[in-house]
Amino acid sequence: MHHLRKACSIVTSDVVAPGSRRGPGRSRAGERKHSGSRELLLNLTMREVRSQFKRTALGRLWSFINPLATIAIYSIVFGFILRSPIEPGVNSGIHLFAFFLATALIPWSFMSGAIMAGMGSIVGNSGLLTKVYFPRVILPVSTILAMTVTFAIELSLLTAIMAVVGGPEVLLFLPGLIAMMALTVIFCIGIALMLSIAMVYFRDTQHFMNIFIQLWFYATPIIYAPTLIVQLQETVRNDGWTLFGEPFPLFMLYNLNPSTRITGAFRSMLYDFQWPSWQDWAVVTVWAGAVLGLGLLVFRRFSARVVEEL
Repeated sequence: MHHLRKACSIVTSDVVAPGSRRGPGRSRAGERKHSGSRELLLNLTMREVRSQFKRTALGRLWSFINPLATIAIYSIVFGFILRSPIEPGVNSGIHLFAFFLATALIPWSFMSGAIMAGMGSIVGNSGLLTKVYFPRVILPVSTILAMTVTFAIELSLLTAIMAVVGGPEVLLFLPGLIAMMALTVIFCIGIALMLSIAMVYFRDTQHFMNIFIQLWFYATPIIYAPTLIVQLQETVRNDGWTLFGEPFPLFMLYNLNPSTRITGAFRSMLYDFQWPSWQDWAVVTVWAGAVLGLGLLVFRRFSARVVEEL
């Protein structure tokens, strides 16, 4: 807490009225302000990392136990009981539902968890906001960066397991995994910026998002293979489903889902041992950039009255 107050005081001390400082002095004040913001972002991120498993007997081990338990449950239900069909890894030769599931479920769990946590970051830190001024954007960003640490640990462990099971060739995709992880973080920050503001003004946002996240999960090919969507598209066409007089574009809507591209890219590298297509990289990059830009625009437009609304 001492470090947080110190960083906040640096940021606050350099908030000046426009035109009150000019020349080199004003430039140095701006540098101090940005330095204080970076320090505050780092301190808040580390606070979130330390508090994730605070006062738990197993501590950081929960970051491995939670995904393993989820993977085990889904594998039993969808892999053993319902027997969801999957294809062997294109280059890896791996043909096990648990690994097929894990390569998409772990990125999805990060996405959904980061968005929900970032959404509640401003409301959850209302006490800090009312005591001292600092850039509000730091709260959702630090929350998601803290969750990124756990995501990186889980992804590293999964990569090591896939290297043992499928072969060390998976290590060649480490640069791609890091790049896709960065794009995923940017995408989540953009969504969280918008939702964190919406949460301040409309508390129902949390309840709507709880429902939407469930729908979004089943709309993303995590527990089933993308080939199922192709089969459904044929069924829909044969049954005569139309939209504005044209065959219902199920496959097109499926590809518009950003999480389809993101989880598919991770699965391609970790399960199939092949690079995602350039279309996947392009779509994910556009989604990440567009959502971040829109998120910053919305946040700057409506964050001025956040403390009053809290």
